[in-house]
Amino acid sequence: MSNLDLTRNSTASAAHALSATDWVALALMVIGGLDWGLIGAFGFDPIATLFGEHSIASRSAYVLVGLSSIYALYSATKLAKTD
Repeated sequence: MSNLDLTRNSTASAAHALSATDWVALALMVIGGLDWGLIGAFGFDPIATLFGEHSIASRSAYVLVGLSSIYALYSATKLAKTD
């Protein structure tokens, strides 16, 4: 088995090892990244447009994105320690 095969197998194993929480955090980070990309490129904030500027719903969405980023940092440090 080549090194490339080992890398593919370990990557596939890691993808299957993601929990539902990991997937939710990943989805929220992607949504947050796209939101910031649209803000930076076009000055358009889809979250504020959907939920209202400075509303509790939009602030909650921003907090969830931030928490998911913190969770991702924690998960990344766990993964780095296992390798």
